Amino acid sequence: MKHIIAHVLMLFVLAFCLATEARAQMALDIPKRELRAVWLTTLNGLDWPYTKAASPATIERQKQELRNILDKLKAANFNAVVFQTRIRGTVVYPSQIEPWDGCLTGRMGQAPGYDPLAFAVQECHKRGMQIHAWVVAVPGNKSAQIKALGSQALGRRVPQLVIKTSEGNMLDPGQPGTADYLASICEEIVRGYDIDGLNFDYLRYPEKEISYSDAATYRRYANAGQSLADWRRENINRMVETIHRRVKAIKPWVALSCSPVGKYADTQRYRAGGWNALNTVSQDAKLWLREGWMDILMPMQYFRGRHYYPFLLDWQESASGRTIASGLGVYQIDHQQQDWPLSEMESQISYCRRHGVGGQVFFRSRFVTDNTKGIYDLLRYNLYRTQALPPAIEDNRPVPPAPVNASIEQTPSGYNLRWEAVPSAEEKTGATASGQYCYVLYRSNTYPVDTEDANNIYRVGLTEPEFTINLPLLEGWLPYYAVTAIDRYGHESTPLEINKERNIRTLKR
Repeated sequence: MKHIIAHVLMLFVLAFCLATEARAQMALDIPKRELRAVWLTTLNGLDWPYTKAASPATIERQKQELRNILDKLKAANFNAVVFQTRIRGTVVYPSQIEPWDGCLTGRMGQAPGYDPLAFAVQECHKRGMQIHAWVVAVPGNKSAQIKALGSQALGRRVPQLVIKTSEGNMLDPGQPGTADYLASICEEIVRGYDIDGLNFDYLRYPEKEISYSDAATYRRYANAGQSLADWRRENINRMVETIHRRVKAIKPWVALSCSPVGKYADTQRYRAGGWNALNTVSQDAKLWLREGWMDILMPMQYFRGRHYYPFLLDWQESASGRTIASGLGVYQIDHQQQDWPLSEMESQISYCRRHGVGGQVFFRSRFVTDNTKGIYDLLRYNLYRTQALPPAIEDNRPVPPAPVNASIEQTPSGYNLRWEAVPSAEEKTGATASGQYCYVLYRSNTYPVDTEDANNIYRVGLTEPEFTINLPLLEGWLPYYAVTAIDRYGHESTPLEINKERNIRTLKR
């Protein structure tokens, strides 16, 4: 009998050890910090909206469509949305600078009857998700838009900054005023909205398929002996630096990011094939990282095989302490696109994690939420099965102080966890530079709670210093809880353990 009991105990211990090892491996597989985002395209309503706003009923339907998208992304543990805000010289918010885009109402220049950007910010933050305003920088109005916009067209409003292209028009990066014009749009967005980041697309010269001539600007502004290639890179650098300086002077915690062409340049072993950021479209994006002008790069790496992996490593090795979030071409798995196997997305995400890449951004959101080839299920139930915090902005600011004075109180609706927040330095001096802290609640069956284990993240983006537990309490036992404070830069405090006892009958009332 004793032999049988010993054997059973040995099996129990072995099973416990294997389960513990499996849990530890799971924690290693999924990082606690990882940007998980989608580009949500408003251009022509590709991802949103599907319904045009023409009445109170259609406005509400349009809003509900966005709520549904965000609910699906939240359920799959995405933590950020890159929301297309400036399209091609048009915007999706009430601007004093540029006209309304037609994606909202079907008519260029027509207001939809509400503020879509304010609504998107509110709905993302309600779900504990970041929102990055996506700004298409250089391209202007296409020919059909120019006609529809009339006096509101880009070339009519700021003709001194615009040059013609084979598609319509574009801002001329060589004009010194272009940097200030784009910076003024960014200032308007940052002052008016509680966004978490600005993401720049087409912050570059056009691809060779689009014809244009900036010869007159080159003759006027280039330094003596300066090559056209160097001059163009200098123009884009000036735009990046100007935007950085003016945005960070207003809200330094707003993360600046760019989506450069997916290959920076030829590497020592692999050629970029004539399509790269540095030489083809004048994006010296590695310089932007070194100078600290960009907090995040989201290179558009819509490739596979040797066109993807070596160039991702090249970006990561030049991150200069900033975040690289690989832009994944999820649309390529669609049957009507390149028909990649679903396993390609799994391989690319796994490669990102093995090499410490800061996250992934999917182009476009609709291919994710439509569960193309099962990508949504793969993320929700496997690769993104735990929550993750977005990477912090790299700077020298101290981490926030930890919450204090935790308590648990029984209420009619459950058990209410409470804590106090120590005021930030800005709050103590009456300033509002970085706003209110958010909180992350962790839960575990072991004490103390391991807040570095992604499996223990329970709730993110809490704006109030309390949370009510509604889960069934079997036999009067609670899990262990801990809470941390996170500032607007993403810096996290040390944890406050909320309960050292699990028996709810012995907890403080």
